[in-house]
Amino acid sequence: MRLGGYVIHGNNRDTLGACLEGLLAVCDEVVALDSMSTDGSVELARSMGARSVSRPWQGYGAARAAAMEALGPCDYVFYLDSDERLEPEALKTIKSWRESDPKEPVYLLPRRDWAELDGHRFRYRTEWRARLVRRDVAVWRPEMIVHEALPRMRAIRVHAPIEHRFATSLAGRAEKEERYALLWAVRAYAEGKRLKPAALQRPAHLVRDCILHGALWRGGLDALRLAWAVANYHAAKYRHLRALRQGRFPELLQAFDERRYGELFALVRDGQLPSGSQSGRK
Repeated sequence: MRLGGYVIHGNNRDTLGACLEGLLAVCDEVVALDSMSTDGSVELARSMGARSVSRPWQGYGAARAAAMEALGPCDYVFYLDSDERLEPEALKTIKSWRESDPKEPVYLLPRRDWAELDGHRFRYRTEWRARLVRRDVAVWRPEMIVHEALPRMRAIRVHAPIEHRFATSLAGRAEKEERYALLWAVRAYAEGKRLKPAALQRPAHLVRDCILHGALWRGGLDALRLAWAVANYHAAKYRHLRALRQGRFPELLQAFDERRYGELFALVRDGQLPSGSQSGRK
């Protein structure tokens, strides 16, 4: 069985090396999809033995599709984010999985989100993610701008934890959650997703992460503050979706419709949006 691997990165030299070490240890070939980094990440990837491919940033769907195109023939694909890594036991488990003659379309791995806030490091939560995917179903499209968005398929769990550097500051995490909530809403608007009560989302997800996932017991008040920032994503998604339905941010909708995904990300990232705009779509 041949296993291909990839990682999408920008200026991530500080974490990319550890990520690539894990991929290179278990994969027959690794592609490092570079979104025009300037910090030496490309040179690092090449020096470690990965194939570096550079593309202007057009969102996660386009980047994943480009990484798949760059990979040679393989039976399964394994992918990590650039701030994720594998410990030796996880590598051992994945190697055993390879030898087990896998057949299922998708295998889920536990991703352990770690917070590092003012010298306080704790495991925030663990979530299961599709990361080992059979090549014939590992299909991403450019309009999948912010998440994996693979269709739901039968999936089996593989106990090979992915260690994820999830948060290093509350402000940085909160800003990222708000930005990606708006991007999610743009795609959701295009797909005609229904609204949910925004006011209920934040407390529900706060309880989920703090109590059900146990973040509060491991991180105390720092975990509570982080969970409040993270939970805002789920409320903001539907606030933004409602605003889009009311005619706000036509520039974003037009950019998405015209498949100008790089410009869409730039508008959201740089804050080049008219606050309170009520103009209609062009």
